[in-house]
Amino acid sequence: MSSELKYRIGWLIIFSIAMGFLEAAVVIYLRELYYPNGFSFPLTAMDERLGIVELLREAATVVMLAGVGVLTGRSWNQRFAFFLTSFAIWDIFYYVFLKVFLDWPASFLTWDILFLIPVPWYGPVLAPIIISITMMALAVVLVYKDFHNTSSRLSIIDWTLLVLGSLVVIASWTVSFLSYCSATSTDMASAMTSFVPQVYNWNLFFIGVGILLVAIFLFWKRSNDPPPHKTVT
Repeated sequence: MSSELKYRIGWLIIFSIAMGFLEAAVVIYLRELYYPNGFSFPLTAMDERLGIVELLREAATVVMLAGVGVLTGRSWNQRFAFFLTSFAIWDIFYYVFLKVFLDWPASFLTWDILFLIPVPWYGPVLAPIIISITMMALAVVLVYKDFHNTSSRLSIIDWTLLVLGSLVVIASWTVSFLSYCSATSTDMASAMTSFVPQVYNWNLFFIGVGILLVAIFLFWKRSNDPPPHKTVT
């Protein structure tokens, strides 16, 4: 690995940690305003204008993390890997800073509102941390293959498994809330102020994680296989 690439990766890590702090700072301000006695479910109703700003802020955060990955990488594999790395570091340090400044979460099994786009995502803190570690595992494989086999790219099968696994994981974060909306015939905005997550579908979550790990393993094995010997006639 060249010193120039190490330099870029170093700044990628610093940027991602800083983004984690920035995310935590916004949440600290919001909790001070809406949860002065401590964060708990159901969520407190938020002004519609601020709710729209929060949705746009989440979208902007993903764009920024993708942007730094694109700017840091020099190949397709590197760009995707560095986006995954940046996202994972950001997410992990977001919880680190919340623990430092708010002493929250109380445990890895504490419930959190993870995302709002396109519907609210709910899950224990441990779940996104596991996904972050999985993302970094894929990033390591992508970068390793990039240095040893520049033609190694994710295949259609790899992408299909990655997308499928991701959708299953997201389903584990959204299915309870969507079921609640359906059962109570409540729109999502109103449901968020009455829904209290209780039981997490770990089985569905680990099925999704398993699919992601299979995709990573198959990509590693396929791109690690030696090329077939050509027969000279």
